[in-house]
Amino acid sequence: MASSDPVAVIGLGNMGYGTAASLLKAGIAVHGCDLSAAQRGKLETAGGKAFDDAAEAAAGCRAAFVFVVNDAQAEAVLFGGGNNGIVDALPAGAIVVNCVTVPPAFAKRAAERVIATGFGYLDAPVSGGAVGAESGQMTIMGSGAPESFDALADCFDAIAKTVYRMSETPGDGSRMKMVNQLLAGVHIVSACEALTLGIKSGLDPNVVFDVISNSAGNSWMFGNRIPHVLANDYTSKSAIDIFVKDLGIVLETGKDIRFPLPLAAAAHQMFLAASGAGLGGEDDSAVAKIYAANSNTKLPDGGNS
Repeated sequence: MASSDPVAVIGLGNMGYGTAASLLKAGIAVHGCDLSAAQRGKLETAGGKAFDDAAEAAAGCRAAFVFVVNDAQAEAVLFGGGNNGIVDALPAGAIVVNCVTVPPAFAKRAAERVIATGFGYLDAPVSGGAVGAESGQMTIMGSGAPESFDALADCFDAIAKTVYRMSETPGDGSRMKMVNQLLAGVHIVSACEALTLGIKSGLDPNVVFDVISNSAGNSWMFGNRIPHVLANDYTSKSAIDIFVKDLGIVLETGKDIRFPLPLAAAAHQMFLAASGAGLGGEDDSAVAKIYAANSNTKLPDGGNS
Protein backbone atom coordinates (compact mmCIF):
# COMPACT_ATOMS: atom_id res chain seq x y z
CA MET A 1 0.00 0.00 0.00
CA ALA A 2 1.12 3.59 -0.59
CA SER A 3 2.21 5.94 2.17
CA SER A 4 -0.22 8.47 0.70
CA ASP A 5 -3.18 6.25 1.58
CA PRO A 6 -5.22 7.43 4.59
CA VAL A 7 -5.02 6.07 8.11
CA ALA A 8 -8.13 5.35 10.20
CA VAL A 9 -8.43 6.33 13.86
CA ILE A 10 -11.32 4.51 15.51
CA GLY A 11 -12.41 6.29 18.67
CA LEU A 12 -11.86 10.05 18.96
CA GLY A 13 -11.74 10.49 22.73
CA ASN A 14 -8.84 12.16 24.53
CA MET A 15 -6.16 9.85 23.14
CA GLY A 16 -7.73 9.03 19.81
CA TYR A 17 -8.43 12.61 18.83
CA GLY A 18 -4.93 13.67 19.86
CA THR A 19 -3.48 10.90 17.72
CA ALA A 20 -5.60 11.91 14.74
CA ALA A 21 -4.56 15.55 15.18
CA SER A 22 -0.87 14.62 15.31
CA LEU A 23 -1.20 12.52 12.16
CA LEU A 24 -2.90 15.40 10.37
CA LYS A 25 -0.16 17.82 11.45
CA ALA A 26 2.35 15.46 9.86
CA GLY A 27 0.48 15.57 6.56
CA ILE A 28 -1.06 12.11 6.88
CA ALA A 29 -4.67 11.81 5.71
CA VAL A 30 -7.01 10.61 8.48
CA HIS A 31 -10.38 8.90 8.49
CA GLY A 32 -11.79 9.19 12.02
CA CYS A 33 -14.72 7.39 13.59
CA ASP A 34 -16.67 8.26 16.72
CA LEU A 35 -20.26 8.10 17.89
CA SER A 36 -20.05 11.69 19.09
CA ALA A 37 -21.08 14.24 16.49
CA ALA A 38 -19.07 16.86 18.37
CA GLN A 39 -15.87 14.81 18.10
CA ARG A 40 -16.51 14.10 14.42
CA GLY A 41 -17.00 17.80 13.79
CA LYS A 42 -13.79 18.60 15.67
CA LEU A 43 -11.86 16.19 13.46
CA GLU A 44 -13.32 17.64 10.27
CA THR A 45 -12.40 21.14 11.42
CA ALA A 46 -8.83 19.90 11.84
CA GLY A 47 -8.80 18.53 8.29
CA GLY A 48 -9.80 14.89 8.73
CA LYS A 49 -12.69 12.96 7.26
CA ALA A 50 -15.20 11.78 9.87
CA PHE A 51 -17.52 8.75 10.00
CA ASP A 52 -19.93 7.29 12.52
CA ASP A 53 -19.28 3.72 11.31
CA ALA A 54 -15.93 2.06 11.92
CA ALA A 55 -16.02 -0.13 8.82
CA GLU A 56 -16.78 2.84 6.59
CA ALA A 57 -13.91 4.77 8.16
CA ALA A 58 -11.50 1.87 7.60
CA ALA A 59 -12.34 1.36 3.94
CA GLY A 60 -9.34 2.24 1.77
CA CYS A 61 -7.02 2.86 4.73
CA ARG A 62 -3.52 1.40 5.02
CA ALA A 63 -3.85 1.14 8.80
CA ALA A 64 -6.42 1.47 11.55
CA PHE A 65 -5.45 2.76 14.99
CA VAL A 66 -8.05 1.62 17.54
CA PHE A 67 -8.69 3.84 20.58
CA VAL A 68 -11.93 2.58 22.09
CA VAL A 69 -12.52 2.04 25.81
CA ASN A 70 -12.14 -1.67 26.51
CA ASP A 71 -11.77 -5.16 25.08
CA ALA A 72 -15.50 -5.58 24.42
CA GLN A 73 -15.55 -2.43 22.30
CA ALA A 74 -12.32 -3.47 20.58
CA GLU A 75 -13.87 -6.85 19.76
CA ALA A 76 -16.89 -5.16 18.19
CA VAL A 77 -14.78 -2.69 16.22
CA LEU A 78 -12.44 -5.37 14.91
CA PHE A 79 -14.81 -8.20 14.16
CA GLY A 80 -18.31 -6.73 14.16
CA GLY A 81 -21.04 -6.16 16.67
CA GLY A 82 -24.23 -5.07 14.99
CA ASN A 83 -22.21 -3.71 12.07
CA ASN A 84 -19.33 -5.14 10.09
CA GLY A 85 -15.95 -4.96 11.78
CA ILE A 86 -12.99 -3.15 10.29
CA VAL A 87 -11.38 -6.43 9.20
CA ASP A 88 -14.25 -6.73 6.73
CA ALA A 89 -13.49 -3.32 5.28
CA LEU A 90 -9.73 -2.79 5.30
CA PRO A 91 -7.89 -3.35 2.01
CA ALA A 92 -5.39 -6.16 1.54
CA GLY A 93 -2.09 -5.51 3.29
CA ALA A 94 -3.52 -3.12 5.89
CA ILE A 95 -2.35 -3.14 9.51
CA VAL A 96 -4.46 -3.01 12.67
CA VAL A 97 -2.83 -1.10 15.53
CA ASN A 98 -4.72 -1.85 18.74
CA CYS A 99 -3.92 0.92 21.23
CA VAL A 100 -6.61 -0.05 23.74
CA THR A 101 -5.55 -1.17 27.22
CA VAL A 102 -6.79 -4.77 27.20
CA PRO A 103 -5.95 -8.03 28.98
CA PRO A 104 -2.85 -9.60 27.42
CA ALA A 105 -4.84 -12.75 26.62
CA PHE A 106 -7.30 -10.68 24.58
CA ALA A 107 -4.45 -9.04 22.67
CA LYS A 108 -3.06 -12.47 21.75
CA ARG A 109 -6.45 -13.81 20.63
CA ALA A 110 -7.29 -10.69 18.63
CA ALA A 111 -3.91 -10.78 16.90
CA GLU A 112 -4.38 -14.40 15.90
CA ARG A 113 -7.80 -13.65 14.39
CA VAL A 114 -6.67 -10.53 12.55
CA ILE A 115 -3.50 -12.13 11.19
CA ALA A 116 -5.52 -15.15 10.04
CA THR A 117 -7.51 -12.81 7.78
CA GLY A 118 -4.28 -11.64 6.13
CA PHE A 119 -3.74 -8.31 7.88
CA GLY A 120 -0.90 -7.11 10.06
CA TYR A 121 -1.50 -6.58 13.78
CA LEU A 122 0.37 -4.56 16.37
CA ASP A 123 -0.48 -4.83 20.06
CA ALA A 124 0.44 -1.22 20.81
CA PRO A 125 -0.98 0.37 23.96
CA VAL A 126 0.09 3.94 24.62
CA SER A 127 0.97 6.27 27.48
CA GLY A 128 1.24 10.04 27.69
CA GLY A 129 -2.31 11.23 28.16
CA ALA A 130 -4.28 13.62 26.00
CA VAL A 131 -1.48 16.19 26.07
CA GLY A 132 1.07 13.63 24.87
CA ALA A 133 -1.26 12.45 22.12
CA GLU A 134 -1.98 15.91 20.76
CA SER A 135 1.67 16.95 20.89
CA GLY A 136 2.83 13.76 19.17
CA GLN A 137 4.80 12.75 22.27
CA MET A 138 3.22 9.47 23.33
CA THR A 139 5.11 6.40 24.47
CA ILE A 140 4.11 3.26 22.59
CA MET A 141 4.61 -0.18 24.11
CA GLY A 142 4.32 -2.33 21.04
CA SER A 143 4.65 -5.96 20.06
CA GLY A 144 4.22 -7.55 16.67
CA ALA A 145 5.98 -8.15 13.38
CA PRO A 146 8.93 -5.84 12.61
CA GLU A 147 7.65 -5.27 9.08
CA SER A 148 4.41 -3.85 10.47
CA PHE A 149 6.34 -1.38 12.63
CA ASP A 150 8.50 -0.44 9.64
CA ALA A 151 5.51 0.05 7.33
CA LEU A 152 4.00 2.60 9.73
CA ALA A 153 7.21 4.43 10.63
CA ASP A 154 5.82 7.74 9.37
CA CYS A 155 2.75 7.37 11.61
CA PHE A 156 4.78 6.49 14.67
CA ASP A 157 7.13 9.40 14.03
CA ALA A 158 4.08 11.68 14.01
CA ILE A 159 2.43 10.44 17.19
CA ALA A 160 5.17 9.19 19.52
CA LYS A 161 8.40 10.29 21.15
CA THR A 162 9.35 6.68 21.88
CA VAL A 163 8.25 3.41 20.30
CA TYR A 164 9.29 0.33 22.25
CA ARG A 165 9.32 -2.85 20.21
CA MET A 166 8.79 -5.24 23.10
CA SER A 167 8.84 -8.41 21.02
CA GLU A 168 7.29 -9.99 17.96
CA THR A 169 4.62 -11.61 20.16
CA PRO A 170 1.29 -9.75 20.48
CA GLY A 171 0.34 -9.61 24.14
CA ASP A 172 3.73 -8.40 25.34
CA GLY A 173 2.76 -4.79 24.64
CA SER A 174 -0.35 -5.24 26.77
CA ARG A 175 1.68 -6.89 29.53
CA MET A 176 3.96 -3.87 29.61
CA LYS A 177 0.99 -1.48 29.70
CA MET A 178 -0.46 -3.49 32.58
CA VAL A 179 2.74 -2.90 34.58
CA ASN A 180 2.62 0.80 33.74
CA GLN A 181 -1.02 1.08 34.80
CA LEU A 182 -0.31 -0.61 38.10
CA LEU A 183 2.20 2.12 38.90
CA ALA A 184 0.07 4.92 37.45
CA GLY A 185 -3.02 3.93 39.43
CA VAL A 186 -1.15 3.47 42.70
CA HIS A 187 0.69 6.77 42.20
CA ILE A 188 -2.55 8.70 41.56
CA VAL A 189 -4.18 7.31 44.68
CA SER A 190 -1.09 7.87 46.83
CA ALA A 191 -0.76 11.44 45.54
CA CYS A 192 -4.37 12.20 46.46
CA GLU A 193 -3.98 10.50 49.82
CA ALA A 194 -0.84 12.51 50.61
CA LEU A 195 -2.34 15.85 49.59
CA THR A 196 -5.53 15.27 51.57
CA LEU A 197 -3.52 14.18 54.61
CA GLY A 198 -1.53 17.41 54.36
CA ILE A 199 -4.69 19.51 54.18
CA LYS A 200 -6.35 17.64 57.07
CA SER A 201 -3.25 18.14 59.23
CA GLY A 202 -3.41 21.90 58.65
CA LEU A 203 -0.98 22.51 55.80
CA ASP A 204 -1.60 24.87 52.87
CA PRO A 205 -2.25 22.58 49.88
CA ASN A 206 -0.29 24.83 47.54
CA VAL A 207 2.71 24.62 49.85
CA VAL A 208 2.33 20.83 50.02
CA PHE A 209 2.40 20.71 46.23
CA ASP A 210 5.42 22.98 45.97
CA VAL A 211 7.47 21.14 48.60
CA ILE A 212 6.71 17.64 47.32
CA SER A 213 7.38 18.74 43.74
CA ASN A 214 10.94 19.53 44.86
CA SER A 215 11.43 16.56 47.19
CA ALA A 216 12.09 12.84 47.00
CA GLY A 217 8.41 11.99 47.48
CA ASN A 218 7.49 13.45 44.11
CA SER A 219 6.17 11.38 41.22
CA TRP A 220 5.08 12.14 37.67
CA MET A 221 1.46 11.57 38.66
CA PHE A 222 1.74 13.85 41.70
CA GLY A 223 3.07 16.64 39.51
CA ASN A 224 0.50 16.06 36.79
CA ARG A 225 -2.68 15.32 38.75
CA ILE A 226 -2.49 17.38 41.94
CA PRO A 227 -2.82 20.69 40.01
CA HIS A 228 -6.27 19.43 38.95
CA VAL A 229 -7.24 19.13 42.62
CA LEU A 230 -5.75 22.51 43.51
CA ALA A 231 -7.71 24.13 40.69
CA ASN A 232 -10.90 22.25 41.60
CA ASP A 233 -11.06 21.20 37.95
CA TYR A 234 -11.99 17.56 37.48
CA THR A 235 -12.62 17.78 33.74
CA SER A 236 -11.63 14.33 32.56
CA LYS A 237 -8.25 13.87 30.94
CA SER A 238 -8.27 10.24 32.10
CA ALA A 239 -11.42 9.17 33.91
CA ILE A 240 -11.89 7.34 37.21
CA ASP A 241 -13.59 4.49 35.36
CA ILE A 242 -10.51 3.98 33.18
CA PHE A 243 -8.57 2.94 36.27
CA VAL A 244 -11.44 0.80 37.52
CA LYS A 245 -10.94 -1.13 34.27
CA ASP A 246 -7.15 -1.00 34.05
CA LEU A 247 -6.41 -2.00 37.63
CA GLY A 248 -9.05 -4.69 37.20
CA ILE A 249 -6.89 -6.10 34.38
CA VAL A 250 -3.87 -5.98 36.67
CA LEU A 251 -5.69 -7.85 39.44
CA GLU A 252 -7.19 -10.47 37.14
CA THR A 253 -3.77 -11.16 35.66
CA GLY A 254 -2.26 -11.41 39.13
CA LYS A 255 -4.94 -13.93 40.10
CA ASP A 256 -4.30 -15.98 36.97
CA ILE A 257 -0.55 -16.20 37.56
CA ARG A 258 -0.81 -16.34 41.37
CA PHE A 259 0.97 -13.05 41.98
CA PRO A 260 0.03 -10.94 45.04
CA LEU A 261 -0.92 -7.31 44.35
CA PRO A 262 -1.86 -5.66 47.66
CA LEU A 263 -1.06 -2.09 46.60
CA ALA A 264 -2.90 -2.41 43.28
CA ALA A 265 -5.88 -3.89 45.12
CA ALA A 266 -6.00 -1.01 47.61
CA ALA A 267 -5.80 1.55 44.81
CA HIS A 268 -8.51 -0.28 42.87
CA GLN A 269 -10.82 -0.06 45.89
CA MET A 270 -10.40 3.72 46.00
CA PHE A 271 -11.25 4.06 42.30
CA LEU A 272 -14.25 1.76 42.82
CA ALA A 273 -15.37 3.93 45.72
CA ALA A 274 -15.09 7.04 43.56
CA SER A 275 -17.01 5.41 40.72
CA GLY A 276 -19.68 4.19 43.11
CA ALA A 277 -20.02 7.75 44.43
CA GLY A 278 -20.93 8.91 40.92
CA LEU A 279 -17.50 10.23 39.96
CA GLY A 280 -16.70 7.64 37.28
CA GLY A 281 -16.65 10.14 34.43
CA GLU A 282 -14.56 12.71 36.28
CA ASP A 283 -10.79 13.04 36.09
CA ASP A 284 -9.00 10.27 37.98
CA SER A 285 -7.66 12.88 40.42
CA ALA A 286 -11.24 13.05 41.77
CA VAL A 287 -10.29 10.11 43.98
CA ALA A 288 -9.16 12.90 46.33
CA LYS A 289 -12.86 13.62 46.91
CA ILE A 290 -13.26 10.20 48.52
CA TYR A 291 -10.41 10.86 50.93
CA ALA A 292 -11.93 14.27 51.68
CA ALA A 293 -15.41 12.87 52.25
CA ASN A 294 -14.11 10.11 54.53
CA SER A 295 -12.09 12.52 56.67
CA ASN A 296 -14.31 15.63 56.67
CA THR A 297 -11.59 17.54 54.83
CA LYS A 298 -12.23 20.54 52.59
CA LEU A 299 -10.40 20.36 49.29
CA PRO A 300 -9.26 23.54 47.49
CA ASP A 301 -12.00 25.42 45.69
CA GLY A 302 -9.74 26.75 42.97
CA GLY A 303 -10.37 30.31 44.06
CA ASN A 304 -14.14 29.87 43.88
CA SER A 305 -16.08 30.46 47.05
